[in-house]
Amino acid sequence: MRGLAAALLVLVSARMAAAEERRLPVPAVSIRVGEVIRDDMITERAFAPNLLGVAMFIEGRQVLVGRMARRTLLPGQPIPTNAVEDPWTVARGAMVKVVVEDSGLSIVTYGSAMQSGAAGALIPVRNTDTGVIIRGIVQPDGTVKVVDGS
Repeated sequence: MRGLAAALLVLVSARMAAAEERRLPVPAVSIRVGEVIRDDMITERAFAPNLLGVAMFIEGRQVLVGRMARRTLLPGQPIPTNAVEDPWTVARGAMVKVVVEDSGLSIVTYGSAMQSGAAGALIPVRNTDTGVIIRGIVQPDGTVKVVDGS
């Protein structure tokens, strides 16, 4: 009888521990900086809450797929929320079309991106004709739209 009670206690303890586990997506392989994350690069792993501490980790694989690693992600390790970003639409040093629109007037020129950025990011661009640095918002098509005051 004592053996049965001990076995039952172990089973209940194991179930309680499993209920407290958190399943998080983790890299199945090493993912390098700048690499776009594919679904086959991700697996899931259970973690005890006390091992995770207070850090913020990504909890769903759908958040990872199609995003880019900001730092090397190691297999089996939880992924901090700040370790991934949207892929760049414009790369640093790339020639980009710069558009200025004001009161129905549209001016188009070209410049060199001084910083990489995804759609919606505010980046500096050096005008290739004048050398002046302007700031603009990266558009989904890769053009940079100048913001007011630049």
